[in-house]
Amino acid sequence: MKATADGWGSGLLGVIIFSGSLPATRVAVGGFSPLFLTSARAVIAAILGVALLALLHQKRPERHDLGALAVVALGVVVGFPLMTALALQHVTAAHSVVFVGLLPLVTALFGVLRGGERPKPLFWLFSGLGSAVVAGFSLSNDSSASLTGDLLMAAAILLCGLGYAEGAALSRRLGGWQVISWALVLASPVMAVVALATLPDTWTGIDAPAWLGLAYVSVFSMLVGFVFWYRGLALGGIARIGQLQQVQPFLGLALAGLLLREPVAWTMIAAAGLVILCVALARRFA
Repeated sequence: MKATADGWGSGLLGVIIFSGSLPATRVAVGGFSPLFLTSARAVIAAILGVALLALLHQKRPERHDLGALAVVALGVVVGFPLMTALALQHVTAAHSVVFVGLLPLVTALFGVLRGGERPKPLFWLFSGLGSAVVAGFSLSNDSSASLTGDLLMAAAILLCGLGYAEGAALSRRLGGWQVISWALVLASPVMAVVALATLPDTWTGIDAPAWLGLAYVSVFSMLVGFVFWYRGLALGGIARIGQLQQVQPFLGLALAGLLLREPVAWTMIAAAGLVILCVALARRFA
């Protein structure tokens, strides 16, 4: 019982931290290119991760863990940050947050594929309904909609769900913060080269909000959030703790409205609510 309670607590902290990721990315791409932002946040987080691994004398992962760590890196170190940074050049943070409502479902789907479970037919029914809601929202007349942005967000969610599911399985053996730290280390050589190749031509004109956005996604979104999130998934299970992601769209919409002063249309709230309902019903039959 204590482990489950600890898992819920850690998972909730992770979700709260991740809720600020899209608004912070939206601000950061106002001053940095998507490629530089993605690579720089990974390099900064990797430096912090290496320091933690060294200070706490963590042993290196086994060779057979490298493939899984590469999947984690592809999903949450490279894929999701890059796809969202590109998407947020076309859509608002509030619009993109609706897609996050599918993340629990996608994470569960990859958990099913990886674990060989056999969900009931109703799981697939509600899964399809949730996807249909997001598709309908993206094709609506919402003034913040963009086909390019929506496709990029869909790719981001798929990659993130894959990284979450793979990282959760690894966390049971390696530990939550160790998984994201080693994934960052694995990706750091490539990310460092990309960061150097995409350095801004000039640093003048990059305002304070962009720097704060970069700092947030580097320290909190890329490392601290995963420390709590992977620990929560490992302690409480992917299916249980993953349900906490259902509150993330509402937290993200609130932050986009309050901090970025972006318009939050009633259609965004309605779509997020319907997706969350479909996810909750699908999870029940997972």
